Amino acid sequence: MSTSSNGDTPKDSRKVWYGVLTVLLLTTWGYIIYDKSKTKETLVQKDTQILTVSTEKDSIQLAFNNASLKLDSLSSNNTKLQGNLASQNDELIKLKASIGKILSKKNASDAELKQAKEMIEELNGKIEGLSAEIDKLKGENKQLATTNSKLNGEKDSINSVKQKLEQSLNSTKAAKANVEDLASTLHASNIAIIGIEKKSSGSEKVTTTAKRATHLRFTFDLDENMLSPSGTKTIYVCVTGPDGKAISSGETFNSRDEGAKPYTNKTDVQYEQGKRSHVNFDWKKEDGKYQIGDYKVAIYHNGFKIGEGVKTLKKGGLFG
Repeated sequence: MSTSSNGDTPKDSRKVWYGVLTVLLLTTWGYIIYDKSKTKETLVQKDTQILTVSTEKDSIQLAFNNASLKLDSLSSNNTKLQGNLASQNDELIKLKASIGKILSKKNASDAELKQAKEMIEELNGKIEGLSAEIDKLKGENKQLATTNSKLNGEKDSINSVKQKLEQSLNSTKAAKANVEDLASTLHASNIAIIGIEKKSSGSEKVTTTAKRATHLRFTFDLDENMLSPSGTKTIYVCVTGPDGKAISSGETFNSRDEGAKPYTNKTDVQYEQGKRSHVNFDWKKEDGKYQIGDYKVAIYHNGFKIGEGVKTLKKGGLFG
């Protein structure tokens, strides 16, 4: 009895208190460690959420950038879009601007990012649709260009044939006109050159003597021609003297074969289609002197020589 009351009880009490304090201390440290662990877990979760949001936004931004590149390329390569295609392109540009506005926000919400993602999908779909329509139109335009080229080739071929036909027709017309021109040209026959000696009494006498001739009389007939229309026919008479020189006052006409040709006399004849016309006229030299020799006459109508003749004036004898 005396032993247990002399000092063992206080010592045991201290042991109990030490135990209690130890438990409390361990509990406190455990709580602190647990609290720190929870706090760290919460921070990790928040970092993960932030990282997830950032990664998703980057992914959406990348998808948007790719869609933007497609749209910019489509627009730049097709600057001449018209009508419905131009309207579709304008819609895509507006949609792109709306998406860009959302992604430009630093703290875009999940709902906004979701909306942006959906809009990017819509943008990509519309870009593909517009691209397909443009490719289809390009194909149709290429086919039209090929058809147009073929038609132009056929048109050129037709024009070439037409030109050849026109040339042939013009040649035929020219040939016909030439034939008609030749056919309507008159012919002279019964050509005669008569030396005339005119007496002081006014009477006339035929002479073959150059010295006695006072003038020359030309006579000829214009033969019947069923193709030459009735009307005035201009006849040119060209006389060449015995010296081989043309007897002319210097005036000329345009002959078909010899070009400009001096003529001795020009006479207009009233010709009736299909009937013979007789022509005669007198010609006198200004000096009244006629050379001895051959006088050659050539008659022209429509630029063609239609007849010719010769008259010889002789020197004449004592009683010639």
